[in-house]
Amino acid sequence: MSKVIVITGAGVGLGRALARRFATDGDNVVLLGRTLAKVQAAAQEIGDRAMAVGCDVASPESVKSAFAEIARRHPRIDVLINNAAIFEPYLIADATDEQIMGTLATNLGGAILCVRSAIPMMNRGGHILSVSSESVEMPFPHLLMYQTTKAGLERFCSGLHKELEPNGIRVTCVRAGQMMEPGKVWNADPAAQMRFAKAAMEAGINLRERPITQFTSVTNIFRALVDLPPDLHSPLVTLSARKAG
Repeated sequence: MSKVIVITGAGVGLGRALARRFATDGDNVVLLGRTLAKVQAAAQEIGDRAMAVGCDVASPESVKSAFAEIARRHPRIDVLINNAAIFEPYLIADATDEQIMGTLATNLGGAILCVRSAIPMMNRGGHILSVSSESVEMPFPHLLMYQTTKAGLERFCSGLHKELEPNGIRVTCVRAGQMMEPGKVWNADPAAQMRFAKAAMEAGINLRERPITQFTSVTNIFRALVDLPPDLHSPLVTLSARKAG
């Protein structure tokens, strides 16, 4: 049966790729994004099965408003995918208030706020998936806030599973490695990117030589998770890129 799937950070990257995949498979998708024009463009490309809603997941009021708008078209949702995140390299000593609080509020707080709004709209069989990062266990420099929020997200998902299991709602955290798509551009400050690459090399991590996977490959995993039989659950899935061939 067709599912209603809500995806945050759906204007670009993995979120957009997931929306395309699920809509192609016959599901109805709701694309949430801070920049309304981006999710509208993605939804228009996808077609009638897509709904675009502007939402800053870091804002409690924006999240409440977004889910109220969703409910007017889809009173019930089957799947929430927490994908929105800020990925920006910096040292804590040099970080601005906006960088610290923005990363914390978006990567961790945003997922929590969206979950709170989604739960009342889910029946038994609902599924909440959140995107974590391989950096939780890898010694990447300049990414402490990103790593911390993703580690917190994993702990949140673990506890949330226990909280929602009596409701029949599954919770899965997907820890993913590097992903890309043609034309993808990292919008972080170029100087910060250079400092990050240099520090990573000094830590023994050559960013240019690390394998990287395609967003379209990763969507296969999400498809499989969403379609798990009722008697199966996968609390944590770890994905890593590999060099094909």
